[in-house]
Amino acid sequence: MTGSFDLKNTLVGYVLVVQEFTFLCGQAVAGLIRGPWYVRETVLQIDRIGVGSLFIVMLTGMFTGMVLALQGAVQLEPYGASMYVSRLISTSVVRELGPVLAALMIAGRVGSGIASEIASMQVTEQIDALRAEGTDPIRKLATLLMIPLLTIITNGIAIFGGWLVARLYLGIDSYFYWTWAFEAIRQRDIVLGLVKPTVFGFIIAMVGCYAGFYTKGGTVGVGVSTTQSMVSSSILILASDFLLTKLFMAFP
Repeated sequence: MTGSFDLKNTLVGYVLVVQEFTFLCGQAVAGLIRGPWYVRETVLQIDRIGVGSLFIVMLTGMFTGMVLALQGAVQLEPYGASMYVSRLISTSVVRELGPVLAALMIAGRVGSGIASEIASMQVTEQIDALRAEGTDPIRKLATLLMIPLLTIITNGIAIFGGWLVARLYLGIDSYFYWTWAFEAIRQRDIVLGLVKPTVFGFIIAMVGCYAGFYTKGGTVGVGVSTTQSMVSSSILILASDFLLTKLFMAFP
């Protein structure tokens, strides 16, 4: 009986979390439509997220492309097609690896920072002070408009990293590499590669803000919220990546 009661409370708790998260997302979207728009804060967040994350996404893209070139050449060599490794790199990066890896890196760097910052304000009652002054903190949500641009940079650096390995290690001609790399990319791939980071950016921002706003337990709760933000964002990014890929495959 006790086990059944605990299970019921757990399920109710999950439903409440989904309800609160959905309500927060609705408030954020409504705030973007109605205004006011905090231009100064938005510009500061764009600089913090975009410029601050540039180095880590460039490193991620570089090593991803280099590893894909090495592994792809090994898999294609038995078929005598190792010179077409650029097709494998460009399509894999643009469709899947670029958006997902860039989002995971930003979730670790920025999403957890959003959660810890808002959580600290929550436990010190600064959020209540903002509301008392007539300012809605929901409208001050960190903006992740830079994620699509960072994803494009990640994709370009990854293809460039693959070219370094292909040219210096595999001896593939540069003109051949770049020709087939761009030939393999379709307009559909570009659209999917831009839709995904937009969705991922919204997930990172909302999960970080939710974890911060609903922090409990004082300073200990700040650490818990930061960890929950990182874990939840990563899981939702991977899950939404699958759903978006499946959705696009349903419309050839």
